[in-house]
Amino acid sequence: MRERDFLDRLEGHADAVQALLGALLSGDARPDETVRPERLLAAMRHGVLNGGKRMRPALVVECAALFEGDADAALRVAAALECIHCYSLIHDDLPAMDNDDVRRGQPTVHRKFDEATAILAGDSLLTYAFDIIAAPETRLPDATKVALTLALARGSGIGGMAGGQALDLEAETRELDEDEITRLQRMKTGALIRFACEAGALAAGAADEDRQRLVRFGEIVGLAFQLRDDLLDLTADSTTLGKAAGKDAARGKKTLPSIHGIQWTQSRLAGLIEDATALLAPYGDRAAMLTALASYVATRKN
Repeated sequence: MRERDFLDRLEGHADAVQALLGALLSGDARPDETVRPERLLAAMRHGVLNGGKRMRPALVVECAALFEGDADAALRVAAALECIHCYSLIHDDLPAMDNDDVRRGQPTVHRKFDEATAILAGDSLLTYAFDIIAAPETRLPDATKVALTLALARGSGIGGMAGGQALDLEAETRELDEDEITRLQRMKTGALIRFACEAGALAAGAADEDRQRLVRFGEIVGLAFQLRDDLLDLTADSTTLGKAAGKDAARGKKTLPSIHGIQWTQSRLAGLIEDATALLAPYGDRAAMLTALASYVATRKN
């Protein structure tokens, strides 16, 4: 796939999910809601509608498209996942966690509003994600909605993303070995990327063999994403990243790039791209966008 075609398609996915999220986060109360408090909603919108590559939603939509799934339903699942992702960023930025002032080149939610509002904004986005999946507007069979809800809960909870963040905090108080670092990354970052790929297959009603292939693809992409993140933390500046650089080193946390060096990391990333490409080979040209996404994740600049 040509780079320009890839970037245009990625931007198209970002625009689509941005528009849907904007509509979902409107001020109009939904059935069984009483009112949407203005300040809380503003904080949620600030944490969600502030740009970003929307790579996770793109993975959901493209994995569903691989099996000719309903595009509108896949987009709603993608929006639900992005709510989870953005809630995690809002909470990660809090003073009790990473204590960051800038996210995507803008003030973090707790800086623009206050800490209590940021906590509530994250809480609301977390619960809203499951609302979006369960809502009648998401035109999927009930059994599929249950499977998506379970997979998202497992990916975002104690044994997934939230648990990974707990391990990340632990890494500030003691030095982790390589196996522990890999496990942390598989949970904190990899779990939601894995869900993105599995969710697309689930939403499209793909066969179990295809679903498992997409799960493995998601695991590889998740590892590549975190490796690239850690490499950028070592080598890029804050302006390029849109957030603070050098955070891991400043906190004394070990990462695989800091242990093995830049050349090892680049070689490992190249190998992960090859693995991801090989997994998608049975789908031929239909998987061109997913193959390009894997490469993009491993080579991005921010």
